[in-house]
Amino acid sequence: MTNKPSEARERVRQDMVADPRVVEAIVAAIHEQVPVYAALDDTRLPEVRAIAAWGLERLLHLWATDGTLDPADLRRFRGIASARAADGRPVQAVLRAYRVAGTVLTAEVAARAPLLAASDAFALARMLLATLDTLSEEMATAYAATSEDLSGDRDRALRLLLDDLIAGRHASVGALTDRSARLGIHLPDPCCLLVAEPVAPDRPDLAQDTASALLDALVPAAGEVTSLATVRGPRAVLLLPVAAAGRAGAVLGERAWRGCAVTGESLDRVAVAHRLAADALDTAPAHAHRTGHVLTDADAHVLALLAARPAAAPDHIARLVLGPLTDAARGHLLEALTAYLDAGSASAAARVLHLHPQSLRYRLRRIHDLTGRDPRTPWHRLTLDIARTIRDGPGALESSSLSGDGGRGRSGRSGGPGAAAPGNGTGRGGGGENPAVRRPPSPASRATGGR
Repeated sequence: MTNKPSEARERVRQDMVADPRVVEAIVAAIHEQVPVYAALDDTRLPEVRAIAAWGLERLLHLWATDGTLDPADLRRFRGIASARAADGRPVQAVLRAYRVAGTVLTAEVAARAPLLAASDAFALARMLLATLDTLSEEMATAYAATSEDLSGDRDRALRLLLDDLIAGRHASVGALTDRSARLGIHLPDPCCLLVAEPVAPDRPDLAQDTASALLDALVPAAGEVTSLATVRGPRAVLLLPVAAAGRAGAVLGERAWRGCAVTGESLDRVAVAHRLAADALDTAPAHAHRTGHVLTDADAHVLALLAARPAAAPDHIARLVLGPLTDAARGHLLEALTAYLDAGSASAAARVLHLHPQSLRYRLRRIHDLTGRDPRTPWHRLTLDIARTIRDGPGALESSSLSGDGGRGRSGRSGGPGAAAPGNGTGRGGGGENPAVRRPPSPASRATGGR
């Protein structure tokens, strides 16, 4: 219900709605004063900003016209509450955010007090108290109803939980813990996020039952933790205990599937793990997939580095790939790996190190045992070569183009994915190489036959 606008209030309303700093002040105050919102990442703030802008416009309109919330307003507030129940944001925190917003709104109106009379201030207080009371009741009711619906349909609730984790909708570990408690579950921690797909080139969208069957094969017995499964187009996405990652290769191999298992991210970074794994499946060459094995964190990070989208520092990627080889006590194995990658064969590497060829081959087997990477296979040789080149330092990176094609990435364009940037050689900056400098073919290039 609205009445004829007060002229002074309408001028203030128009001024505040037109000033983008007011919305930013509201968002900043909520982000600072409500811990759940302080933990939101940058991908979630645009939604908070949009709701703040809408709420500001509606509240100022109600004040200017001595109006009250209409049915459309109430439907929107109920919808917001239902969305917060689905993504696990506590209703207390949501309602506090509206109170903080009301405080900022009052301060902004007070800054324009010369335009207003005492009756305008009383009208603002009356409107805010009535509106906050109404929306609190409506939102609490909608939140409780949605939570009950989600708990009642357990399978759907578990699927939605994983969907929200993948989308990055959980603001903190605390919010995730609260939602898990309402569902009566304990999520695996540490966890493995497995993204898997059929090998066949024609891959239709998967049914949820297919992902659930894969989950049952990987985690056959119910335990203390609850594993989750959902689908993303033609791919299944599973949240598993870390121990299940060791069975993933065999289970997927039986089904003629392939996958990427990321075990190095925490529950509040499932969205990062999913992006890594999905990008790895998109970009990995065919020879990177071996029957009975899945791609790992190390593979995914190397692929992201080659695509000029590194998700971690280069030295961290090197440690992921080399694993125990970075220990001082295993320096002889890293030395053998370096010689083998540089020389191109076990016999030639043995001559460089003054070893018997069998001794060199034994060390290569130990490298395979410790890292899970066989230096004799093209993909593993490439990842090991990249990792030891990073570990050798900037000088080694400058003398070795990771793509092996004269500073061009896989797309064949200078500065594209995988291109070496002048001065750092990590493939981050693009821009190709100095044409005045001729570089020898890199060990990484030899490992892949110059591809």
